[in-house]
Amino acid sequence: MHSGLLSLLGLAGLAAQASAHGLITKPATRSPGQVTEEACGKIMAEFYRADNTSYPEALLRANPNGLPAPYDPENCNLWLCKGFQFDDNIANVQNYTVGQVIDMEVWIRIPHEGYANVSVVDTASNSVIGTPLLAWPDSYAGSVNPPEDQVKFSVEVPDLGDKCTEAGACVIQWYWFGQGQTYESCIDFTVSNPASKRRFRRY
Repeated sequence: MHSGLLSLLGLAGLAAQASAHGLITKPATRSPGQVTEEACGKIMAEFYRADNTSYPEALLRANPNGLPAPYDPENCNLWLCKGFQFDDNIANVQNYTVGQVIDMEVWIRIPHEGYANVSVVDTASNSVIGTPLLAWPDSYAGSVNPPEDQVKFSVEVPDLGDKCTEAGACVIQWYWFGQGQTYESCIDFTVSNPASKRRFRRY
């Protein structure tokens, strides 16, 4: 059997054996496409296509000698949206306004207690802007049926000033960490401030 196929089968097996899995199902989040393959490699892209609820640590364990080329850590940050590239997800950019309430839903496929938050992240620096929009400091997804407010909740778009006005600059990120496993789902969005537009409108 071809070594590449063996690797992919091994990755799928590891994904199935992992102790926790989850992702955002609403709104639409980033997923891997051709640009992700070019930056991160086919092994990585196929790993997440086999199980889109998996996590980077499992991917790295499956490749102890490092991900094979064309993986490029400069362009594929596994700790930012799992490495999924913006250019594969342009069609899913959400347009929000300051103060808008966003309904979100999470699928916890395999529960595992940890902590979680929802934050606005600057993709250039992979840093949180301001403070989390919502946070669970402990006991997140620790039961077979997590509490309703851990899987269905709403966040309000904050005033981000001149940040996040261009597509790709920011994401709303759901982050869950438990037992050494990192889960991230990223919603690409832009934000506008209607009040600011009225204030500076020219006639």
